[in-house]
Amino acid sequence: MNKQYYSNTYIPSIIKWGKLTLLLGIISSFLPALVISFVFGHMPPVSAIIAGTISQISVSGAFYVVEPISYFPILGIPGTYLTFLSGNTSNMRVPCSSVAQEAAGVEMGTDKGSVISTIGIAVSILVNIAILTVGAIGGNVIISAMPEGLKSALNFLLPALYGAVFGQFAVSRPKLAGVAVVIAFGMNWLLKNNFLSFFPGTPSYVVILVAVFGSIFAGRLIYKKELED
Repeated sequence: MNKQYYSNTYIPSIIKWGKLTLLLGIISSFLPALVISFVFGHMPPVSAIIAGTISQISVSGAFYVVEPISYFPILGIPGTYLTFLSGNTSNMRVPCSSVAQEAAGVEMGTDKGSVISTIGIAVSILVNIAILTVGAIGGNVIISAMPEGLKSALNFLLPALYGAVFGQFAVSRPKLAGVAVVIAFGMNWLLKNNFLSFFPGTPSYVVILVAVFGSIFAGRLIYKKELED
């Protein structure tokens, strides 16, 4: 793809339609609750809405800051719009984007990497829809027919996926990978031993924020050190 076309035509078009589709997605997400509340009159008390909002923010509020920053270098601009509209960010879109770029032999963060990332994410969405359709129709039948050992093993799919993605990047940046592991384990130790209990809400978000931004800061220091050497 021509670099000038990418910067002057492709990306502005992506941003335009990305904003529009995300806005429609937000409206669609709130529409059922609005209809139930204002059309059918089943409005919860304000205190319950506030309590639920605070509870949800304490659990997932950190992701609002962390995910766009940490995933953007892999996903690119088009891939970021696709990913945050379709969901399944860390367990499907990011691995598909990463693997697609590696298979195509392009560098992440470049124009070519962004295009390949978009293709990988788009294909994953189509496959995801097809699998979800099959799962919605016959998922219970399929799962009930599985042996108990196999059903128990499915609980390890997500940790294995995270480990595979981490391993992929750890090979190219072993120093940074070691620092990230130390930060993550250290923060989890502090969480389990209630050293973070003075933070409001569920302090698991502190672990996420420190692990992500601590790794970014460490990566910056390691990169500067490598340049000096």
